This record gives sequence, structure tokens and C-alpha cells, in this order.
Amino acid sequence: MPMLDVESCSLYYQAKGEGTPIVFIHPPLLTCTNFVYQLEQLSKIYKVITFDIRGHGRSVYSKQAITYPLIVNDIVNLLNHLGIEKAFICGYSAGGSILLEFLLTNPSRALGGILISGMSEVNDIYLKQRISLAIKLANKKAISILTLAITWGNSKTRKIFSKLYKDATYGDARNIQQFYRYSLHYNCTSRLQEIDSPLLLVFGTKDKSFHQYARILHEKLPNSELTFLEKEKHQIPTKAAIKLNETIDEFIQNQQDVN
Repeated sequence: MPMLDVESCSLYYQAKGEGTPIVFIHPPLLTCTNFVYQLEQLSKIYKVITFDIRGHGRSVYSKQAITYPLIVNDIVNLLNHLGIEKAFICGYSAGGSILLEFLLTNPSRALGGILISGMSEVNDIYLKQRISLAIKLANKKAISILTLAITWGNSKTRKIFSKLYKDATYGDARNIQQFYRYSLHYNCTSRLQEIDSPLLLVFGTKDKSFHQYARILHEKLPNSELTFLEKEKHQIPTKAAIKLNETIDEFIQNQQDVN
């Protein structure tokens, strides 16, 4: 099992394939298993890298509180460990916020970004309430209920649900709660114009509560491309994998043609 030691913590990661590297970032409670279809399919063309954030999945509990700068630093260390100078960084949901933080603080390490169902801030009551509820449930007594709900919501088949759920149960409630809490208050909207890396924004047409975030990002990011996947909701990596993978491949190929 590949592990990387970083600042008194060990991170579980997977690297598969050859070619242009893509790093995938998962949201709270979930694990790198959420990108199983990307690892399987895109690794035929690219070098796909997934990892479990500290205290999630097979990564060890972190004594340091989970923050986006800490996660970004871990990604940089992972790239260094793998001998990769630059990669495309892809973040799903709250992982998209980490992607933005990465591009703001380490632009020289990114070939570009892919943001899936993500946001630069949490500014609507519905999402605030959902995250606040997750924070309350992220404790030893209720974490199993939260895990069941989140993994089931991201599952298209019973097989993928079983794997998502099993891997999520390895996580530590303390770090999961910290991740949720940080996501609730993170806001980089006022700095989006500083990001000049090419960005692909992917949202589902049925994920209507996130369309306002798609508009904010597309309006304020100077080099972004917005794509809506027809008839899809929020959980795109697992529930619309073929569409997503084709969209990512087209975006990267276009960027390589330009450069």
C-alpha cells in the first residue's frame, strides 16, 4: 500500500498510468475511491494520481487541524515525491475549493485546473445548513449515519456503494469534522481574478443550487471554460463518469494543442 510520510502524518495515494499527470481531490468524509472510474479510464492516457486527505480513508489521523493550506502543502509534497513538476489539479465539490487554493498559492506547479461541482465560497442557506448538519454528525456516535448518507448519495451501483462506504469508515471523525468546518467558512471569491491558469468548470444541469457558484466562478476567473452536463446532478465523478472523463480528456488535449 503506497504511503507518503509528511510532517508526522502518512498519506495513502495511488498513481496509475503514464503521460500528463492529473491529481484528484475528494471532499470531506469521502476518499480517493470516489475517483475509481477516473483512475481506471483516464489512466489509459494520463498519469492519474489520487490520495486520501489526512484522517480520511487509509491516510493516518492528523494532529494538525485540517485546513486547505495544509492539504495543498500535502499535494505539493506528493508531487515532489513522484518527481512531477507540474500537473493538472482536479477537485470535486469542496475539493474544488482546495483546487482554487492550490492555484492561488502554487500556480507554478499547475498545468491547469478542473473544478467539478465546486465553489469559491458557501453563501446560500441551503448549503450552509447541509454543511452545519454534517459538522454536528461528524462525531463518533453519529459518523456512521453521515457516512451512509454521503456514500449512498455518491453511488450509482451497490458495488461502488460498498467500496465507498467501506473506505470512508476508515476515516477519523475529528479530521472529517475539521474539513467540513473549514469548508463552511472558506472564501476566495475576491481573489479569483488572480488565477490565470486555464480552468475547466463542470456542473450538472440538475444541480441547480450550485449554478450560482458556477456563474460566480465563470465570471471572475479570467481563463475559465464552463460546461454543464445534461441531466446530471452533483455527484458527477461516480454518476456521470463517462461524460466527465470525455470532458476532461477534451480539455487537456485542447490545452496541450494551445501550448
